[in-house]
Amino acid sequence: MWEDFKKFAVKGNVIDLAVAVVIGTAFGKIVTSLVEDLIMPSVGILLGGFSVAQLSYSFGDAKLRYGAFLQSVIDFFIISFSIFLAIRLFTKFQLKKDVQEEKPLPVLDTKEQLLTEIRDLLAKEKTGQ
Repeated sequence: MWEDFKKFAVKGNVIDLAVAVVIGTAFGKIVTSLVEDLIMPSVGILLGGFSVAQLSYSFGDAKLRYGAFLQSVIDFFIISFSIFLAIRLFTKFQLKKDVQEEKPLPVLDTKEQLLTEIRDLLAKEKTGQ
């Protein structure tokens, strides 16, 4: 059983997944800090000190803090958009790298094309096709 677990844990996919989770968690903390510490206070300043998170409705002793929910929804959209931009930027760099690696085929002049066709015809005759 221990050997099976070692084989499973050391596989490349499991290690890649673990690294992705750690990096994703760290990136999530960075974006959450960006939203909570920079973006939302800036929005509050622009709106004259208004904070969405403080919105609530009282009914007797119960207090519905719908502002906290709205704040979480806004945070979600900002974080999702930030992750979208990061992935889009990453894929754009990846595509440029792939395009640069492709080498164009050499352009053959008419003599070279004719020689290539003759070679192919001779090869077909030899094999009897």
